[in-house]
Amino acid sequence: MSSKHPVIAVTGSSGAGTTTVKRAFENIFRREKITAAIIEGDSLHSLDRMAFREAAAKAGKAGNNFFSHFGPEANHFDKIEGMFKSYGKTGMCKRRYYVHSEAEAAEHNAHFGLTDLKPGMFTPWEDIEKDSDLLFYEGLHGMVKNEAQGIDAGKYVDLGIGVVPVVNLEWIQKIHRDKAERGYSAEATVDTIMRRMPDYIKFITPQFTHTDINFQRVATVDTSNPFIARDIPTPDESFVVARFREPKGVDFQYMLAMIPGSFMSRANTLVFSGGKMSHAMEVILAPVMHDMIANKKKK
Repeated sequence: MSSKHPVIAVTGSSGAGTTTVKRAFENIFRREKITAAIIEGDSLHSLDRMAFREAAAKAGKAGNNFFSHFGPEANHFDKIEGMFKSYGKTGMCKRRYYVHSEAEAAEHNAHFGLTDLKPGMFTPWEDIEKDSDLLFYEGLHGMVKNEAQGIDAGKYVDLGIGVVPVVNLEWIQKIHRDKAERGYSAEATVDTIMRRMPDYIKFITPQFTHTDINFQRVATVDTSNPFIARDIPTPDESFVVARFREPKGVDFQYMLAMIPGSFMSRANTLVFSGGKMSHAMEVILAPVMHDMIANKKKK
């Protein structure tokens, strides 16, 4: 961990809603004039789209039906840890991008002077920009730990944020997102969920024990069978449970005053309407960022 070169990691599984937290941070960065070096979690997969499909098919033929994007076979856990460690020490590290679309392919081809980058591929590695105020990671494995590899990325993170909808809601969000953005059938997404389950339990959920703040969205409508849900519960049809790992020094009275309808369910837990989620996240995170940058300037 480093006060001089802080690392922020927003972590959550596919479809969990980490993008909402990322937007809240981007608003704070813009308002506070903070320059953040952005790391996309997808870029730390070890296999591109075609290589992953081939590896998954090979694993399936060998009787392994649980090969997934969540596990160490498909990710550079060591590079995630190394990236955080390097930035904490020097304020610099290497990064690359995963190409999601034709538009991104065109952009990255122009930047790197290439012509052959396509969706599903990675860009070359390059140095991040100099003189950034902090490193910001958003993806699956920001606090990942794997004892078999001796990996503990979280020990180099100064602020860890978890985004964890209750599991049925998470599945509903993923099923609908995969259909809307990727054209997947519900059955195909359910197969993916089942294949990922062992790695989800081993490498995703343990991270949330170590995050500094968790945001968990809980629906107030029936989600008992997520596989037949016709739509995603709206923000106003849910509450968000924000759990602070270390409540000492947290100004809960300020948050209660600034977030309408919020209340404390435990000494370290704030609850508020899902419709207030973006506003609440900025109320909660802005003082943390202010203190982080103040400490950085002291160093």
